[in-house]
Amino acid sequence: MKIKGMKELQKQLKNMERGAKELQKTKSASFDELFIQSFMRKNTQFNSFDEFLTAGNFIVETQEDFEAIPDEDMDQHVAKTTTFKDWQTMLDTAASEYALRKLGF
Repeated sequence: MKIKGMKELQKQLKNMERGAKELQKTKSASFDELFIQSFMRKNTQFNSFDEFLTAGNFIVETQEDFEAIPDEDMDQHVAKTTTFKDWQTMLDTAASEYALRKLGF
């Protein structure tokens, strides 16, 4: 008895294993990696994370600039211009989708 698709399944499992190992090594991901164009188009009014920040009148050139944005202001902008209720939910969703992409889903 020969099972069809076994080689493809093995290949997919190998890719998932490789992706899982990469994720284990990952300490952080950039906003460009998390908030890819397809994520932004699906969940926001914008094509990029930069457009999202600009529309919120947030001037971000460094990590410190981003961290200086008041939580309330970011939450309001997210609630008004995205499918999310607040920044943490948007960030968590982007991180989950990033992990799934790394695993090959």
